[in-house]
Amino acid sequence: MNEWLDDLKTAIAFLTRVPMPHPHGAVPQNFVRAHRMFPVVGAMIGAAIGMICLGLRHLGVPDLAAAALALGGGAILTGALHEDGLADVADGFGGGRDTAAKLEIMRDSRLGTYGALILLVSFAAKLSALATIPDNYVVPCLATAHALARGALPAMSISLPYARKDGLAANAGQPDRAMAAVACVIALAIALLSLSVTNALYAALAAALSAAGMAWLARRQIGGQTGDVLGGAEQVAETAILVLLAARLA
Repeated sequence: MNEWLDDLKTAIAFLTRVPMPHPHGAVPQNFVRAHRMFPVVGAMIGAAIGMICLGLRHLGVPDLAAAALALGGGAILTGALHEDGLADVADGFGGGRDTAAKLEIMRDSRLGTYGALILLVSFAAKLSALATIPDNYVVPCLATAHALARGALPAMSISLPYARKDGLAANAGQPDRAMAAVACVIALAIALLSLSVTNALYAALAAALSAAGMAWLARRQIGGQTGDVLGGAEQVAETAILVLLAARLA
């Protein structure tokens, strides 16, 4: 039980800006094992965003504005960790002429045209989807989307080699197949507890296809994974799930 609690703390420290006690060093010793708690923390993040959205709606804030403010609150909570990865991937894949150039652009902290456009598209898609989801489904849908999107990352990680020898992904290490399976099972369980079986399975399929598509693209573009690739995959999956659920529930 203590290991699970330690993993939860590590996952919270990595995926959010919530202050948590952690050992010295860039990567805690239990970081790889903590991947199994990514979907749990994702569900917590999604639920928090959903509560903000619902609270604003009940105060009379228009649905679109409530969704925008809730998503903004979510970005503050997470430090826009995965949004930054998505933007870097778009800039690198879109602007680099070869693998070395793509990786160099992805390391640049400045936001380029491709990155700005992909963030705009992603935010607009999530915004419009969230605004159309009925009140009683807001929290379940967001918890599901964030849990499944993060739950798919360990499996995606073990399917790809590292695109560079240094960087966050290489330094952090890869979870094993058992840990990736645990993360997937927990994410699916959260989805099944939150939504109907049909909607949960559709959402899980959207997450799997998004991760597979990003893995295929990353392999073709840079030969493997980086931390930005995993972050971008989370955003693609999260957006796809929310759009799918909005279409089914609206």
